[in-house]
Amino acid sequence: MKWMLSYLKGRLLLLLALAASGLIFPVVMALYGGPREGLVYALVLWLAVAVPLLLWDFFRFRRRIRELTALLSLPWEALPPLPPAAEKVEEGYQALVRQLWEQKQALAQQAQAQQRQAEDYYAAWVHEIKTPLAAMDLLLQSPNPSRELLRQELWAVEKDVELVLTYQRLFGEGTDLVMGEQDLDAIVRGAVRSYARHFIARKLTMDFTPTGRTVLTDEKWLTFVLCQLLSNALKYTPSGGVRIYGEGEMLVVEDTGLGIDPGDLQRVFERSFTGRNGREHSRSSGLGLYLCRRICRMLGHGIAIDSERGRGTKVLLTLTNGTRPRE
Repeated sequence: MKWMLSYLKGRLLLLLALAASGLIFPVVMALYGGPREGLVYALVLWLAVAVPLLLWDFFRFRRRIRELTALLSLPWEALPPLPPAAEKVEEGYQALVRQLWEQKQALAQQAQAQQRQAEDYYAAWVHEIKTPLAAMDLLLQSPNPSRELLRQELWAVEKDVELVLTYQRLFGEGTDLVMGEQDLDAIVRGAVRSYARHFIARKLTMDFTPTGRTVLTDEKWLTFVLCQLLSNALKYTPSGGVRIYGEGEMLVVEDTGLGIDPGDLQRVFERSFTGRNGREHSRSSGLGLYLCRRICRMLGHGIAIDSERGRGTKVLLTLTNGTRPRE
């Protein structure tokens, strides 16, 4: 009954036009005094044309309603192509539906890709966090476990947990981004201070030359980037040390470590890429620099690496987004 009322409502103008055309005959016959037989003949001809047209249009409308109802009962994955449009307006609606369908498929594919990335990441994270846990277990089994070594392994676990929390915030619904003018030297000192114990334990030097600058950034996210760069420097610098200094618009984190192979240098920011150093010298998930690049893009900063095998690595952070000398 609903679709019948819908048909009458949609064809209201047509029905009124047909009714008006049917009234023309008796009006004309009455004005000119025509015979009654002529009026009956004219009405019969009118009905012979109008009724079949209305019935054809009505059954066509009912058939399309049934087709659409059948389509609505199917899951969206199994939907066949829509039936051909009967008019221009319907063709426009079908084009709109196709566009929304394509957008839905694109969003579904994007969600699936993000889900796969998250699963891969958590698998790598679980593998990475097993190393310090296993090391602590071995230390505790020794007669006189070293408190300093245990503290270092516990710190490694904390950093791994911080990494996964950062990943969740970065790829979640919100990034908790708070941009503002920040003291760059204070951010660097905070990052260096969190790694000071490990530089001492590894007998590596740390040389920081204050830049005297403020930058438009988010303190928490930039601190994570600097901590990740210091962590990489610790992993791949067996001797010597790390320097942090300003160079024009850039902040440079330079180490005297192993350096990076030329073939790996173009891929170090790729997700899950570990390279030769990650495979041979240290546990690595290949996610640190990937997250650093994502964060720098979010902050409006640039990040690049200049390195040569056996001659150390330079990481250059371009902090030109609102950078100015600090008063």
